[in-house]
This record gives sequence, structure tokens and C-alpha cells, in this order.
Amino acid sequence: MTTTHLLYLHGFRSSPRSFKAQRMAESVRQRHPSVHWWCPQLPPSPRAAMDLLRDGTRDWPRERMAVVGSSLGGFYATCVAEDTGCRAVLLNPAVDPARDLAKYIGEQTAWHDPQEHFYFAPEYVGELRALERGPVAHPERYFAIIAKGDEVLHWREMTGRYPGVHTRLLEGSDHAISEFDEHIDAVLAFLKLA
Repeated sequence: MTTTHLLYLHGFRSSPRSFKAQRMAESVRQRHPSVHWWCPQLPPSPRAAMDLLRDGTRDWPRERMAVVGSSLGGFYATCVAEDTGCRAVLLNPAVDPARDLAKYIGEQTAWHDPQEHFYFAPEYVGELRALERGPVAHPERYFAIIAKGDEVLHWREMTGRYPGVHTRLLEGSDHAISEFDEHIDAVLAFLKLA
């Protein structure tokens, strides 16, 4: 079954302007122009973010959709994949964002435009907790790219969260997966884009 609808989810403080989002958008547009691509700007509230994603994908064919998520977007992508049964690619996925983002409560700046500000409210930590899932139901529907050199998240925690998932473990790299271009072909092959 080929994928006709693809959702890309950026990380905390990030945006659709991230390097990986832009590279994926360009690759999909060039190689799979018939695929419906959606990379929304996610609101800071996890509940609002998931509501946006549910509303935006409500009419998507479950058996022909897929999701790619980076960091916090990987956490959300897991929620989407578990809710819909779709394929998911996780790029250095956040494993316990409620714990990790509790120290970011308050005014934040956007990574790609320091002039853009948003407020990460204390109740958002509880919203993240409410979204936590147990072990993934269908590990064969997941592909994870995890960097041992990630300076934000620990690779052992990421691999431990996703047992049985096809994983490309990078010896070095970083949180952004700066050499992402080297992995796009594998991502696109896993997604089976139309």
C-alpha cells in the first residue's frame, strides 16, 4: 500500500522552516509530486497541537497516510501513528517531553526567528503527560533515526522507548541530524510514497 498523504511534525521551538522539514518538503515535491504534504506550525499547547493534527487529518485515508516527526514532533508522531495505525518515521524522538520541557516553562523564542516569541505554560506539562503512550502496538510500522551524538536527548533512552522498531543508529551526528540528506532516501523508501 503506497502513501498518498504525508504529515511532517517539527520539534519544540522549531517550525516548518527547519532544515529537515524543508529538505523533506523539497524531496517529496520533486520525487513524489502527487503526495499530499502537510507540515503545520504547531501551537505550544500539546492538546491544541493534537487537536490541530486530528482535525487536519480527519479525512485522510488511514491506510495511505504516514507521519514523520523530529524531537517533540517524534513524540506527537507516535501519538498520531498509534491513533491511526499509520507508518511513522521518528528523528531523534522525544521520549519524556513532560519531564524534559518542564524546565522551559515561560517565555520562549522560536529557533528560526528569535523575534518570534511564545509562552510555554505550566499546564502544558500535564497535557504532555496525558498524551503518553505505552509500547507501540506495531513496531514494524516505525522507522527511527537516532544519533548517539544527540546533545539534547539520550540515544539509549530513545532506543529503549522503541524496542523492535527498525532503527538506524548513527555513531555521531547531533540532535538536528545535520547530515540528514544522507538519510532521506531511506526515509522515503520506508514511507512507500506514491
